[in-house]
Amino acid sequence: MQVAETPTFTRIIKKLHDNQKVDVDKAVEALMQNPETGELKLGNFAGIRIYKFKMVKQLTLLAYSWNEGVLVLKLINPGSHENFYRDLKR
Repeated sequence: MQVAETPTFTRIIKKLHDNQKVDVDKAVEALMQNPETGELKLGNFAGIRIYKFKMVKQLTLLAYSWNEGVLVLKLINPGSHENFYRDLKR
């Protein structure tokens, strides 16, 4: 399975601490094993799935899409649920 990262995802990952990166890597591996684990969204976010995981004891949301064997990851505002969907809409 191929994994594609958005520029936003790459930029945010660079700023994370090592222990946070480990948690993100575990979440990505879990998505690679079963891409349908995330919650499928409707309406404005049709076709996007949201995967919730703990990053250093804090709930983090990972938006991604899965299409024909390609997993496209988009991590927005890690560590915070606040304004996640507003930022995702941009």
